Amino acid sequence: MLPTILHFSRWCLKTGLNTCLPTFTLHWDLVMSETARPRLSLVTIGHYNSGKSTIAGHLLYQRNAIDAKTISKYEKESTSLHGKPSTKFAWVLDNVKAEREKSMTIDISLWRFESVKNDFTIIDTPGYRDFIKNTITGVAQADAALLAVDATQEGFEKGMAREGQTREHALLAFTLGVKQLVVAVNKMDEVGYSEKRYNEVKSEVSSHLKKLGFKLSKITIVPVSGWEGINLSKKPTCNMEWYEGPTLLEALDNLIAPKRPTDKPLRIPIQDVYKIGGIGTVPVGRVESGILKPGIQVRFAPSGIIAEVKSVEVHHECVPEVGAGNNVGFNVKNVSVKDISRGDVASALDDEPAYNVSSFEAQLIVMNHPGKITKGYTPVIDCHTAHVACRFVNIRDRMDRRTGKILEANPESIQNGDAALVTLEPTKPLCVEAFADFPALGRFVVRDNKQTVAVGIIKATTKIID
Repeated sequence: MLPTILHFSRWCLKTGLNTCLPTFTLHWDLVMSETARPRLSLVTIGHYNSGKSTIAGHLLYQRNAIDAKTISKYEKESTSLHGKPSTKFAWVLDNVKAEREKSMTIDISLWRFESVKNDFTIIDTPGYRDFIKNTITGVAQADAALLAVDATQEGFEKGMAREGQTREHALLAFTLGVKQLVVAVNKMDEVGYSEKRYNEVKSEVSSHLKKLGFKLSKITIVPVSGWEGINLSKKPTCNMEWYEGPTLLEALDNLIAPKRPTDKPLRIPIQDVYKIGGIGTVPVGRVESGILKPGIQVRFAPSGIIAEVKSVEVHHECVPEVGAGNNVGFNVKNVSVKDISRGDVASALDDEPAYNVSSFEAQLIVMNHPGKITKGYTPVIDCHTAHVACRFVNIRDRMDRRTGKILEANPESIQNGDAALVTLEPTKPLCVEAFADFPALGRFVVRDNKQTVAVGIIKATTKIID
């Protein structure tokens, strides 16, 4: 059986953020209740310093997922480190030394809590653009998103600027298939709980989300104070008498758990792999399709490693099987932690296993490229938990992005606003799937110079069968 709390860290080899390897914390310590609730993975996104971790941490505290003694401890330690207690709730999720010292989220952290209707796994992600690939990893595993928006004038403008992460995170969520969104207009305490300011932010954010393609009917925008805990799980009794909408928790409870593809072959994009004393190698990831059981043979692609699953655990309990939509840790026999890595995909050996691809055809839309994209262009492709540079080897057709009509065959280049059918070749081993077969493994974003320049879906793959 895996430990009650899995807390894995890859610490900095040197001082400074840029040399800090990814860290990951997964808490299994809240046992599921006997009454089964729909399960949703909820990713927190938004610009740096918008208060994502504070909102999530304070909500967990109000839902009794963390006790007052621990919060008091964090308050004292935060005051000692920074001279103020303002990060005490953020420390619920930002519990790695480097994150606490720098007051920023570096990698993703997972916590489970139960609302009245749903069983949530919160995926807290970085807002700082230097760690965007970790944010993408978190968003790729989510069913819905909580977008934190800073209500203060300066914070809001930074997030909505051309390179702001409010703007980019919303785009990433939509591109990676997250269509359900709750927006928390945070730091209302810093704008005097102003109804006018809330309406200004709500109007601008709604307009931007609509342009991205979100249906406003599926979006709830809630004013909150993550620090003071106002309108998180209880109706505000003062300060915001003007607000008649739902609390943040009520808005989250209106989210709908998607239908899980348990009837499809098993696919688990690996988020990280750990070596646990007395247990062995434990890959961690989210089951995107199929069912995982102890005793089955799994194949990891693109590495080609084959291993037997010894045990599977979800939220503190060893389970006989786990279906799509769950974050899992599973112990595999006779495999070194060095043989598997983030970006690999686990599949059942006897049921259409996943393979490395030599190339894939994709339909993409260029959104924010400074020039023209031609053959040979080699940006980074982010697909599920993989981050691999891929080369444009063919631009087959330039199309009308709305109708799909071919405007030009074999164009020399494409640019902002163009839609195109292209062929890409990975520069390193990569496992992806056609969007029609496995949506979570068939959506991708194209990034260059720390910016999202294009988004797309995979139409077909050329697999390398061992």
